[in-house]
Amino acid sequence: MSDFKIGALNHVGVAVPNIPDAIETYRTLYGATDITEPFDMPEQGVRVCFVNLPNSQIELIEPLNEQSPIHNFIEKNPKGGQHHVCFEVEDIHVAKQEMENRGATVLGEPRIGAHGTLIIFVHPKNSNGVLIELMETPRGEH
Repeated sequence: MSDFKIGALNHVGVAVPNIPDAIETYRTLYGATDITEPFDMPEQGVRVCFVNLPNSQIELIEPLNEQSPIHNFIEKNPKGGQHHVCFEVEDIHVAKQEMENRGATVLGEPRIGAHGTLIIFVHPKNSNGVLIELMETPRGEH
């Protein structure tokens, strides 16, 4: 087995039925003030924004349409909820190969995520019921 391991926690993904309402909750209930402008990612079927925290981020994710992978999650959890946890990795292709070598189910091929870097997802059945996103560390950070 290689010495591959996950890096820093980058963000926690929270699926929400309505991003403006969720932003208001983080502002008024939790006092968050550094929140990015929401933007669409049509290729992923989602609208996202980030609540920036001192040590991490919360990614708010809203489905763009009924074909969105988040749509089914919201149908099952109408108020929303934790969708995934994202860890940074040095090289997404190494991470994908190592996850497969270790017997994990990787969902799809590496693709560009909301941070503009390559991502993959590891099936929740491999991670105690938690969907894990692995994200190549953005260059210029850390």
